Amino acid sequence: MSKLPDWLERVGSELTHLGERLEERKAEADEPHGVRAVEAGEAEDHHAAPGQVPPPPDYAPAVAARPDPVAAVPWGVRVAAEAGWRLLVLAGTLWVLMRVISAIQLVVLAFVGALLVTALLQPTVARLRRAGLPRGLATALTAILGFVVMGLVGWFVVWQVMENLDSLSSRVQDGIQELKRWLLHSPFHVTEQQINEVAKSLSDSIGHNTNEITSAGLQGVTVIMEILTGMLLAMFSTLFLLYDGARIWQWALKLVPAQARRGVAGAGPRAWRTLTAYVRGTVIVALIDAIFIGLGLFFLDVPLAVPLAVFIFLFAFIPLVGAVMSGALAVVVALVTQGVFTGLMVLVVVLAVQQIEGHVLQPLILGRAVRVHPLAVVLSVAAGGMIAGIGGAVVAVPLVAVTNTVVGYLRAYGRDQAIGTAPTAHAPAGTAPPRPESEPRPDAGTGSALEDPA
Repeated sequence: MSKLPDWLERVGSELTHLGERLEERKAEADEPHGVRAVEAGEAEDHHAAPGQVPPPPDYAPAVAARPDPVAAVPWGVRVAAEAGWRLLVLAGTLWVLMRVISAIQLVVLAFVGALLVTALLQPTVARLRRAGLPRGLATALTAILGFVVMGLVGWFVVWQVMENLDSLSSRVQDGIQELKRWLLHSPFHVTEQQINEVAKSLSDSIGHNTNEITSAGLQGVTVIMEILTGMLLAMFSTLFLLYDGARIWQWALKLVPAQARRGVAGAGPRAWRTLTAYVRGTVIVALIDAIFIGLGLFFLDVPLAVPLAVFIFLFAFIPLVGAVMSGALAVVVALVTQGVFTGLMVLVVVLAVQQIEGHVLQPLILGRAVRVHPLAVVLSVAAGGMIAGIGGAVVAVPLVAVTNTVVGYLRAYGRDQAIGTAPTAHAPAGTAPPRPESEPRPDAGTGSALEDPA
């Protein structure tokens, strides 16, 4: 009996301890999940490595990942940006190139002029070499003959102008008086007072601008010196191009990267053939224009018919603009020396010859060798004239024609290389495709650019 209370006391304490554990489990079941996670996270923080950022807790809200900025930009904007910065690089390169050309404009024009003269004289050198003459002798004979002919033409023009200057002055005065009488009796209702006012304003403008005219004369002396210097440079360049053109082209090829050398070696001869065809065709067309318009001036008794024909021949090397300027000069001379009727007849002759030139001679003589759109001709002449004056206008069209040939060939060459074939289908008749070796031969694809294979 004495041990019963102790036993009851132990049973009661066990029941009390069991009740406390049940209460704790019930409390844990009712406790929020986030509190336990925080406590678990704090417990893990104590065991995290120093300097390591713990991962976000499970109860943190999910944040959507931001897209890549490149993927967020529209496709069209990305294409425009890619093309834009490349165009900026090209524009900057072109601007620097134009600045360099402007700084050495005289040298560039002299060398381009030498290329044009070489394209005209080189067939003669090839014929003389086929006849058995050494290269040096053939080059010397061709250069001397060409320079003598050009010098004689210039001397003849100056001589004709000086010989007919006095008679031309008196005939111009008579023509001005006749033009004045025609204006007074014309349907334009021009009065003598208006004509006198125009003459007086011209005289006053000349008197007020004497200083400018004098400075222009001094600048003219400088221009003449530059022209003489350019002519000497062009003569020396022509001699070297005629004699050693193949080696010069071979040396130029070495400046081209090896990967692009084969394509450039194939484009060079085609560019040279295009330039040669352009120069030959232009000379023939200009000669025909000068002969027929000169005959018209001669039969209409216009003074200085032969010098005017020479001017027409020279101005024909400036496409479109040159024909208009030379024709207008011939009409003005006929108008002030022979009267209105003769001036109108000269205008008819000039227009008829130019129409025959544009629709018959140029398509027949030049053919498909020089394929340049008339709009490209106008724009290139205008751009060349703005950059380098008359010289730039002369070399603009052949430069565009050569560039068109080179770009077309390189495009075809790249396409055919991509499919593993040689570009023989796109080469002009009589030309050979580039050799498959990495280095082109000096006598095939290099020297032919400045020297006929024959």
